[in-house]
Amino acid sequence: MDNEEASQLLRVYLDGYRRRSYEELVALLDHPQDAEIRGTSGVDYYIQVQVFWNRHPGEDVRVLASINDGGWRAFVPLTDDFIMAPTGRFVGE
Repeated sequence: MDNEEASQLLRVYLDGYRRRSYEELVALLDHPQDAEIRGTSGVDYYIQVQVFWNRHPGEDVRVLASINDGGWRAFVPLTDDFIMAPTGRFVGE
């Protein structure tokens, strides 16, 4: 797996979730989102996005995305995440 390509694809994909509202993200709790995308190298990558409460229900949500190419990296995927407060503010940024 090309880690640079995979990291870039993951950042771009996760940016789509960063543009969503807090309410839209909360609606995805307990509903993992799976996607398959092809990199410019021709490699197929598998992305999963999960949304869960960061600490307590009704408070901040954490959005965690992972990417792998179906090989050994499926056991240790690359990940990226962000935390959004109910106000729509990104926590820790």
